[in-house]
Amino acid sequence: MPFIIIIAVIVLILVAANVRIVPQAHAYVIERLGAYMTTWSVGLHVKIPLIDRVAKTVTLKEKVVDFAPQPVITKDNVTMQIDTVVYFQITDPKMYTYGVDNPMSAIENLTATTLRNIIGDLELDETLTSRDTVNTKMRAILDEATDPWGIKINRVELKNIIPPKEIQDAMEKQMKAERERRESILRAEGEKKSAILVAEGQKEAKILEAEAEKQSAILRAEAQKEAAIRTAEGEAEAILKVQQATAEGLKLLNAANPSKSVIAIKSLAAFEKAADGKATKIIIPSEIQGLAGLATSLSEFMDKKEA
Repeated sequence: MPFIIIIAVIVLILVAANVRIVPQAHAYVIERLGAYMTTWSVGLHVKIPLIDRVAKTVTLKEKVVDFAPQPVITKDNVTMQIDTVVYFQITDPKMYTYGVDNPMSAIENLTATTLRNIIGDLELDETLTSRDTVNTKMRAILDEATDPWGIKINRVELKNIIPPKEIQDAMEKQMKAERERRESILRAEGEKKSAILVAEGQKEAKILEAEAEKQSAILRAEAQKEAAIRTAEGEAEAILKVQQATAEGLKLLNAANPSKSVIAIKSLAAFEKAADGKATKIIIPSEIQGLAGLATSLSEFMDKKEA
């Protein structure tokens, strides 16, 4: 009886020792008698004692590897240091286990050689401005090369591009000169725009001044026209009133039915006013001449009578 208990305990220990629980995002590569048997995915699994073994535990999560800076030479013979970051993921645990020895070292060396080949076809300026192009080419090449290893390259990024010290100094001077050039251009454009605005302002001021003078002249002309119209209307009204007064006087004169003697005396009075003027030549009608003789005779008769 104790022997059976001992055997049962040993069996339980062996079973417990050969039970495996595969966690999420992991895979176990199982060998049986040294040959590949199967790949365990997530869940509970039991292996045969002394026959099956876990050859490799593989993580299926995406990994990030930052490789040390690699010396590369550009097409124009400039040596620089470039370090890369590779994002990859294991898609086939079996191929990852048996495809290549030390996959990380293989990816690092493959990345270095691929980077040298790509940068060797580019000049310095192209290398500094074509990161996206280099990243895309490297990802495609590395993904194709690592496919037999059960690895998928998701992304490749150039982390740092470090040119030589003298190149950095030259680039800084070039950037400084470029900034100064842009500053000069901006200053010149600002002065140009300022001069244009000043000229346009003066032009608009002259236009407004001329327009104001024009409006003023129009208003003065209209005022003079209105004044002339009022003056003409006043003179016409005065003439009309004179004519009306004359007409009224004639009407009254006709109504009074004056005698010829009265008319002659009025004519003589009018002639007297005419004689007081500055005219040098006066034409006397015959009727007035007879009236003047009559007036002279009457004056003499009155003088004799008084004597």
